[in-house]
Amino acid sequence: MNQQTLRLYEMKAQIIQAVGQPIRLAILDFLKDGEQCVCDIAKAVGAERSNVSRHLTVLLNAGILECRKDGLKMIYSLRTPCIMNFFSCVADVLKSQLAKNNRVLQKL
Repeated sequence: MNQQTLRLYEMKAQIIQAVGQPIRLAILDFLKDGEQCVCDIAKAVGAERSNVSRHLTVLLNAGILECRKDGLKMIYSLRTPCIMNFFSCVADVLKSQLAKNNRVLQKL
């Protein structure tokens, strides 16, 4: 594998790592319907605002979110809403695992 290909895989892994945390998944799911302020995001995911802000920073640094200032509020949105397609794929994998497990359990 050449260095350019390796770097591309590293960049992809960085994005996957950024979303690979339950609160961050909840944040992205909440933002799929449109932009929101930190206070509303914190309420929706049931976490402290300071904790949510740290998670938002990780997602911003990974290029998954964008933000803008509206008065005193910071408003966040998905930079590329297609990230939600990845989550649909994850749901398909979970359904497949469940079906396989059900088949195994039915043999008991």
